[in-house]
Amino acid sequence: MSIVTSPAEHLGGEPDLLRRLVAGPVLCPGEEGYDEEVAGFNLAVRHRPVVAVGATRPEDVAEAVRFAGRLGLPVAVQATGHGALQAADGAVLINTSRMRGVDVDPGARTARIGAGCRWADVIARTTPYGLAPLSGSSSAVGAVGYTLGGGIGPMARTFGFAADHVREITVVTADGTVRVADADTEPDLFWGLRGGKGSLGVVTSMVVDLFPVSVLHGGGLYFGAEDTPAVLRAYRAWAATLPESATTSVAMLRVPPLPELPPQLRGRFVTHLRFAALGDSGEAEALLAPMRAVAEPIFGEVGRIPFAALDSVHRDPTEPMPTWERGALLRELGEDTVEALLAVAGPAADVPLVMVEVRQMGGALGREPRRPNAVGGRDAAFTVLVVGLAVPELLEAVPAVGGAVLDALAPWSTGGTTLNFHGAALGAAELARAWPEKTLGRLAALKDRYDPDRMFRFGHVVPRV
Repeated sequence: MSIVTSPAEHLGGEPDLLRRLVAGPVLCPGEEGYDEEVAGFNLAVRHRPVVAVGATRPEDVAEAVRFAGRLGLPVAVQATGHGALQAADGAVLINTSRMRGVDVDPGARTARIGAGCRWADVIARTTPYGLAPLSGSSSAVGAVGYTLGGGIGPMARTFGFAADHVREITVVTADGTVRVADADTEPDLFWGLRGGKGSLGVVTSMVVDLFPVSVLHGGGLYFGAEDTPAVLRAYRAWAATLPESATTSVAMLRVPPLPELPPQLRGRFVTHLRFAALGDSGEAEALLAPMRAVAEPIFGEVGRIPFAALDSVHRDPTEPMPTWERGALLRELGEDTVEALLAVAGPAADVPLVMVEVRQMGGALGREPRRPNAVGGRDAAFTVLVVGLAVPELLEAVPAVGGAVLDALAPWSTGGTTLNFHGAALGAAELARAWPEKTLGRLAALKDRYDPDRMFRFGHVVPRV
């Protein structure tokens, strides 16, 4: 199939026809509202699609996909743009951010989530029932994209990947058909969507499990640069002792000197310990006590919080920014691993990185779910994510330095990645590392079946094998 990359004026009356078929806006370059429609959270990725479609319902998505098929155009999808890694130039960009419906069934402990929902939308609807979704570390992130890529949140060691708890998915495939997939209906498609991210179609909604969690013991402690070596060395030993009720991570941060940030952190190198535990607060504090004893935090607190305050654990940025990131999986975090990490990214290293984060895996993340899926990385003990600012003066330095950090950790790597933390390396060989070989083969066969012309080709797309 030949791919048309002509500007919008060469499409004839097709955009006008599409406008008559969809309820949301249809915008071409130069038209009012186009720039806002295609903008996302990651400002390093600036989309220039031939047509942007603001979908309001599954039928809008289906019409947009059929429109792209008639013209031989690829399709890209964006809700919040947090995970954008590749510009959708010459494509039909479907913006699902208007599809923000949340229907909660408290008796069944489920919620149907629209494709444009951020986790904040879902949490606001579920917490009145004392129920919680398996949301991520930031409630501003899109719920559907996060889940389709696996989803490792602050309760992940207790309950597993977010994708492990999806019951049903409504999706538009490359032929423009709206399909409903679950364990009994189109089970192969259902398996592949959960872990294949955007490879097999445009998801318009999903039904997810909810959990009877209204409060937890969580938060974060920030330590100064001088205490970073002691904190990381202690974290390595401490993490191995924790039960599945606790999910933790640690991040070395080079905090920018922004006036809106707390003065204790502004413009400093700090190490951020994140902790979230379910169950009794006294037991949780006993678990945390060894890390509190390592050094005196310069900022932060850990205590009993409502689930709606889950963002206070990681305190992820909330404003759009240009970022570059890459990730890897570790089979262990040994003494030598920590020393290597300190050498290449610790406070003594002069590197242009915003964050180097280590998240603990294991627990429920290491077990196959009741409803099997295509999520990879279950054999890892930790994830590593390296993040830098993708500003003009650092465009060459950040990828080189970030790659060097991961190279230094290669002796302890599983060789794999998780899809959501895979980052900017989009080559087929690199991306193939996100899945075990058998899983990748099955996903590739599904890609051939549901998207033989590779209409969905932006971002983390299953490569041919």
